[in-house]
Amino acid sequence: MALLALSFTACSTHDFPQYPPNYREYAYVTNGQSGTVTVLDVVNVRVDRELAVGQNPVAVAASPNRNEVYVVNSNAEGTEGSVSVVDAEKNAVVATIPVHRRPVAIDLDRTGTLAYVANSGSNTISVIDLTTRREVAQIGTGEEPVALRVSPDGKTLVVANRRAGSVSIADLANLASLSSPVDLTRRPSTRSVRAVFDGCPGANDVVILPDSSKAFVACSAGHQVMAIALARRKTGSSQPDRPSTDQLETFMDVGRAPVQLALKPDGGELFVSNSLSDSISEVVTSTNDVGGAYAMGDDPVRGLVSSDNSMLYIANFRSQWVTVYAPEDGRRIASIHVGDGPSALAFSSNGYLLFVVDTRSGDVAVVRTRAPKPSLFALLPAGRAPNSIAVKSFKIP
Repeated sequence: MALLALSFTACSTHDFPQYPPNYREYAYVTNGQSGTVTVLDVVNVRVDRELAVGQNPVAVAASPNRNEVYVVNSNAEGTEGSVSVVDAEKNAVVATIPVHRRPVAIDLDRTGTLAYVANSGSNTISVIDLTTRREVAQIGTGEEPVALRVSPDGKTLVVANRRAGSVSIADLANLASLSSPVDLTRRPSTRSVRAVFDGCPGANDVVILPDSSKAFVACSAGHQVMAIALARRKTGSSQPDRPSTDQLETFMDVGRAPVQLALKPDGGELFVSNSLSDSISEVVTSTNDVGGAYAMGDDPVRGLVSSDNSMLYIANFRSQWVTVYAPEDGRRIASIHVGDGPSALAFSSNGYLLFVVDTRSGDVAVVRTRAPKPSLFALLPAGRAPNSIAVKSFKIP
């Protein structure tokens, strides 16, 4: 922890924002081999505690309107998984929701009412009512769903099915229109799936544009990204150019093994982490044009764009480095030495700090993103094989 002490003494108090006394912010890091979640106090930049959850936690999401965090526990091979509910005010596990075999990913609707969990070993999506904390429906998918995304308008769910090499698109409006959770449990899951697109080997990650008009899917077993125009679901939509049915637009050639997609907050550009090419590809989302490929570090696996669209941070897994890329200039501007095996990224709520999860060294690097340039501020310990992170901020009464 010497680095942490040195970093604090090197910074004056005005380098950090001032928070009101009732403000709280925490980062939650899942530790795959420890069966725990490390809770980091973002305000004071320190470890708050470690929480026991289920076996093999692999994903985490923060509620947009409740002071809760949801942890996906994949559990042992052949067993049913679960979702642990963490009360962020108490930083305690307050409920466990059973799901199905090998859950690996989670996304929430914009209201924080429903959660969708990809069960990769069951070929289903669990629909969870977060108010009653129980599964209320299942949606059938292709083989091995590993990533999913709810559209910003809340009407569509896009699922990447890795082993099937396909993409399933579910109509959430059908689910939301039902009268009760009982109806949901009786509804055949296949009736919610409105389209399936094949030809995406190793389908691995999904992003959707802010206006919900288009989805992009990384085909990680190849060298392409799939672009799908999402259907206009309501007559009289403000987007008359959208099709009445979901349509495959194109496959875009990028680098080898595109494993993750990082979308600018404004939706204008998409950055593809090409794991086996040690590069990123830049995609113009409106035209599906691949603008170019840029060398990064060894095995880029995760990208994250700053809220002002000005900086892209890339975690290079087979290294101890995060690369900083300026999209407007088209160049790398910095490399930050972190722990071993950086694999997941998250900003603090104000964007001042970047948290880098280091899977191999079992720690979290804290990076200052502001002037004079991005730099390492601290290393905080985590559990064994940390793999994902989510940040939750709130004010207490």
